Amino acid sequence: MLKDFKKFILRGNVVDLAVAVVIGAAFSAIVTALVKDLVTPLIAAVGGKQDFSNLYFTLNNSKFMYGDFLNAVISFLLIAAVIFFLVVQPINKLVAYSNRNKTPEDSTEKKCPECLSEIPKAASRCAFCTAKLT
Repeated sequence: MLKDFKKFILRGNVVDLAVAVVIGAAFSAIVTALVKDLVTPLIAAVGGKQDFSNLYFTLNNSKFMYGDFLNAVISFLLIAAVIFFLVVQPINKLVAYSNRNKTPEDSTEKKCPECLSEIPKAASRCAFCTAKLT
């Protein structure tokens, strides 16, 4: 049992996932600091507030800290934008570039003219509606 556990832990997927989680946490800390120290003051300069984290309202003696939520939303949007523009877009372009000269594979199936089911190309009769194929 311990041998199987060691085999599971040392598989590439588990190690890759662990590395991704650690790097993601570090990246999240960087983006949170960026939002807190640079972006929020820029937005606050336009809106007149110096710090969003101190924004709150009180309802029946309960304090709702919507400024912290606003900082979290800004952090999330920045992380999503960075991942989209610096990871997803370049990978999509790289995949499209690598597939530019590939010809599409010939299909091994065709559509039945009667019932429009997918059937093997070599079939002389449809397996679904039993129509004779030409």
